Amino acid sequence: MPLPIETERLILREFSLDDAQAVLEFSGNEQVTRYTGDAGQMTDINKAKWVIENVWLAGYREHGFARWAMVHKGDNRVIGFCGIKMEPRINDVDIGYRMLPEYWGQGLASEAMAATLEYVKQHFELPYLIAEVVKENLASKAIIEKFGFEFEKEYQDLGFTVLRYKLEL
Repeated sequence: MPLPIETERLILREFSLDDAQAVLEFSGNEQVTRYTGDAGQMTDINKAKWVIENVWLAGYREHGFARWAMVHKGDNRVIGFCGIKMEPRINDVDIGYRMLPEYWGQGLASEAMAATLEYVKQHFELPYLIAEVVKENLASKAIIEKFGFEFEKEYQDLGFTVLRYKLEL
């Protein structure tokens, strides 16, 4: 299943610079980034463009993967991201997701995770994936555990207690 990936309610596709306003909206939202290491950093459209170009587009070129734009089919809106990326901080491939609060609680993160994991297993020869979650982020912790990620360790980073999980592929 080549990109874009379609699920019942979502399209997962590569980001483009045209998505900068949407990136500013979801990554500039305090509720969305409360449990992330980049809270408060997405403050203007130029920073959104920088992340798209220097993180996601660079990741597609260098590794063949990076986070994907999560488009809600109902309103054709980029509502967040899901996907894998090479995370230099841990020198490993991690999976993650982020979306606007008005879309929380609808099962969309689980829908995106299921499609992402299926795609990764079919298209990449990775032995495992890492998922990290701040201990207090119970909703994300539940999603990670739902997909069979196993707890590996707990550590402190950027003032958070972080739980690291691993899924053997």
